[in-house]
Amino acid sequence: MKKAFKFLLKFILIIISIIGLAFLYLTLTDYNPDLEVEISKNENAQTLDKNSFDMMIWNIGYAGLGDDMDFFYDGGTKVRTTEERTEENLQAITKFIKEKDFDFILLQEVDVDAKRTYGINELDTLKKYKQRNYYYAPNYRVKYVPMPLSEPMGGVEAGLVTISKTDAKRSIRYAFPGNYAWPKSLFLLDRCFMVNRYPTNNGKELLVINTHNSAFDDGSLKEQQLNILKEFIEDEYKNGNYIVLSGDWNQNPPNLHNENFGNYTENTSFILTSIDDGFFSKEWQFTFDDLKPTNRALTENYTEGETPVTILDFFLVSPNIEIINIETYNLNFKNSDHNPVHLTFNLK
Repeated sequence: MKKAFKFLLKFILIIISIIGLAFLYLTLTDYNPDLEVEISKNENAQTLDKNSFDMMIWNIGYAGLGDDMDFFYDGGTKVRTTEERTEENLQAITKFIKEKDFDFILLQEVDVDAKRTYGINELDTLKKYKQRNYYYAPNYRVKYVPMPLSEPMGGVEAGLVTISKTDAKRSIRYAFPGNYAWPKSLFLLDRCFMVNRYPTNNGKELLVINTHNSAFDDGSLKEQQLNILKEFIEDEYKNGNYIVLSGDWNQNPPNLHNENFGNYTENTSFILTSIDDGFFSKEWQFTFDDLKPTNRALTENYTEGETPVTILDFFLVSPNIEIINIETYNLNFKNSDHNPVHLTFNLK
């Protein structure tokens, strides 16, 4: 009995040591970028030669969250789809993007190297489809995600991608300060927004801002991030610049009538909140297609008419921009848990 107890104690100490070393390694290698990281700079960037533009936003769900998927972190059970389905989703997504000759395309959840997408470099795949300018800002760089214990998600490298016809004068990754407490912070996204600056023909700049705000929090992180975005864009507007802020906000826009889309509150992991009407100045314009959803719940495989849906992807534009048209492409969540949204706008 004494030998058995010693063996058991030694075994427990070994397990604790392994876990401790793992947490030490993950802490030492934790992605912790500066508040501002320059992605690219071109002082000779070409001035925009027109005033009307088309922009599309799309959270592509790393080509792994098609209509066959639920997801363990959102209340489902699955970790990843098959490699064949991942490739199929990615090819469909890139084909759709190729067919849209838009001035700007803003993507979220683009995997560069991750177990969940079988090591496929999705950014490289996207680059093969169009001769454009590509800008990448990582927001998920974790050596190893141990959840769920039955099938760990493993390593992840993913982020935001902005694609544009013309080269940006400057592209910068801005970190959202504040995060989850340790050790949870080791395994979740380091949220950020990416700002691309394009010179206009009146000496000002068009700022194209790609954001992917927090998802799994009680609303406090989302509020912090909104305050940071508000201060940033208001300062830029005072300088006479044009601003389009868009992406996956992980919350509803102001004055969205959710009854159009059914009950999304069945998702117990994701707390759906709304941006308060009046949080931004009334001169700033939120725009979205209120007839079509941009996101569906991942508690189950997608079934049209049954799976809860809502709007999380939309645009906020400065007062010196005129909105011409807004349209969500309803792709029935075939290849991603989000639908793409297209905006046409003019610089006043």
